[in-house]
Amino acid sequence: MGHQETVAALLERFGRTYADEAGIILRDTPSPLYRLLVLTTLSSVRISADLAVAAARELSAAGLRTPKAMAAARWQTRVDALGRAHYVRYDESTATALGRGAELLLDRWHGDLRELRDEAGGDPARIAGLLREFPRIGPVGSGIFCREAQAVWPVLRPSFDDRTLRAAADLGLPRTPAALAALVPPRDLARLAAALTRLSLSRVRPGELRAA
Repeated sequence: MGHQETVAALLERFGRTYADEAGIILRDTPSPLYRLLVLTTLSSVRISADLAVAAARELSAAGLRTPKAMAAARWQTRVDALGRAHYVRYDESTATALGRGAELLLDRWHGDLRELRDEAGGDPARIAGLLREFPRIGPVGSGIFCREAQAVWPVLRPSFDDRTLRAAADLGLPRTPAALAALVPPRDLARLAAALTRLSLSRVRPGELRAA
């Protein structure tokens, strides 16, 4: 298979973003961006992506879709939502991190992650650095956020972290973000990054994907 055929097979099988799976209709507006930040926080510990997505859905169902709502919620309310998703190993520490992160976002960027982007001057490295100021979010977490947010923040394009680039190399695809990005239209970059991540976490071998 050529590169285009490989990418088409990859997107067909694994090309759903984690934001979409969590029920987040990602737009360049405060609430969806904040919900992506919450998903990022949940994903930034050694826990399965499925549990992180389930926890994000439970927090959303509990009405915790904005930093104001998250900060105002009782700590136990956050713990209970995480527990309903069986996110139990890290439920108490994550409930605390979510509360502190919401307060930071409100205090420094008025609850709007677009202000964080503007403070960074739209520079991807500076955006990632500011994201790491949130509790629980380190280099891996900031990579997760940028990978998904590139769907609505063109300044982040292309965002492919080390995991996605290794998965691309295993498939025989280009090993650099720019060359990889050239294989899909800009609107599909987040889907491609998610697909490579999902492939790397699956039991599907590169040869099996190409044969599909």
